[in-house]
Amino acid sequence: MKMRGITKSFYGMKANDCVDFDLRGGEVHALLGENGAGKSTLMSVLCGLYHPDEGTIEVEGQRVEFRSPRDAISRGIGIVHQHFMLVPSLTVWENLVLGSKDLPFVVNEDAICERIKDLSQRYGLDVDPSAPIWTLSIGEQQRVAILRMLYHEAKILILDEPTSVLTPQEIEHLFSTIKHMKKEGYGIIFISHKLKEVFEISDRITVLRRGKVVGSLNAREATPEMLAEMMVGSSDTGEIPRTKKSPATKGKPILIAEGLVVRNDKGLVAVDGVSFTLREGQIFGIAGVSGNGQGELAEALAGMRRIESGKLYLVTEDVTSASARHMVDLGVKYVPADRKGVGLVPNMNVAENVALRKYWHSPYSKGFFIDWDEVHRHSKSLVESYEILTPGLDVPVRMLSGGNQQKLILARELSDNLRLLVAMQPTWGLDVKATAFVREKLMSARAEGAAVLLISEDLDELLALSDELAVIYRGKIMGILEGPGAGDIERIGLMMAGISSNS
Repeated sequence: MKMRGITKSFYGMKANDCVDFDLRGGEVHALLGENGAGKSTLMSVLCGLYHPDEGTIEVEGQRVEFRSPRDAISRGIGIVHQHFMLVPSLTVWENLVLGSKDLPFVVNEDAICERIKDLSQRYGLDVDPSAPIWTLSIGEQQRVAILRMLYHEAKILILDEPTSVLTPQEIEHLFSTIKHMKKEGYGIIFISHKLKEVFEISDRITVLRRGKVVGSLNAREATPEMLAEMMVGSSDTGEIPRTKKSPATKGKPILIAEGLVVRNDKGLVAVDGVSFTLREGQIFGIAGVSGNGQGELAEALAGMRRIESGKLYLVTEDVTSASARHMVDLGVKYVPADRKGVGLVPNMNVAENVALRKYWHSPYSKGFFIDWDEVHRHSKSLVESYEILTPGLDVPVRMLSGGNQQKLILARELSDNLRLLVAMQPTWGLDVKATAFVREKLMSARAEGAAVLLISEDLDELLALSDELAVIYRGKIMGILEGPGAGDIERIGLMMAGISSNS
């Protein structure tokens, strides 16, 4: 596959500027660049979601023009998005046949499921064809997304941040599948910000910066410092120092959780008797493999999920049954893991998303009406102070890069009246520069006296930022470490596997 001179603009800004990119059979070609560099736009052009303003695409030596994703799939090109684009209420096999040509009026479910099982066995993508998507783990959902492309006979597979929400074991499993596919002649485009993984899996690397190709090179010739320099103009690889700017001071308790029990969407207990105390001027980290109750706990603390039993106090007020709006009024802010599905409304513009969390308060609210002049004034101030790259305040937030979407959420949540910040996976899928920015904002909130609950699957991040670190396993707190450091990694690993710190 060859892309030549690809140019694509949005609102007068060039997301891709005369980009050349190619892919060979039987190779993994990594595509790197900071958030907003143009990676997703280029791949959206390749898979038919966008039509280029200029440039050409060739597949197997033949020039092609894609007007829709179906055109791209018919030429063997498929993409597994960072957000998997599956229909939760449908089963695995129903999701796989969506978009299929010439489906008969009566669909043969048994034959489809048998083919899915054959593909699953061949590529090590074990999944139950009859299971509804909403019952599957994140890792299983990713297998379904890959299987869907294989079901439609894609020979070019685009993986957009495929490891960002996977456990170490799931990443190892994914890489095994990629290596198997490479041996069979598939061409794989691997988009990631994790340089260690790029070096492990890729054969070639191309770097984009501000919509242009900075360079392409063999993975064996590259170094982390070299790639960081190409991506952001600095050789800083994003390693986090283990020491903080200042030691934590024991402030007054802000959040007290006593024996919290919370159920998940399936009605099963996801948080099982969790207790802890979070103080002002403190970052309290929670580590654990994805799917062990972290999401349900965060939603319960933000007033978005019912607490079945136990008590929750904000300073001295009982907020066990408080609504999300009341928690906002009390100064509880929430940065969700799903920035598009929960944190923002993609089709609403920048200013409207800024107003979402306090449109009912002065100065935004004037009786029954919203003062849009005030909303725009405040939004402009936040965009400038948080260095959010956007063509304007009236642009839908879906047009912003992932990093700028995350900055917008932080700007909105941290702008005023902050007592407690619940941040879940705040640096998920972000580049080195954006990750450093987010971590700096978390430390600034701590320094200003706010209490910060940091839920992350990045253990290095937790060790560097947390004053106290709890480990959660199957909804239970396995232990709490004060002032965690590198020497605690083995102990934390055991707790993440379900072995109590007291064992």
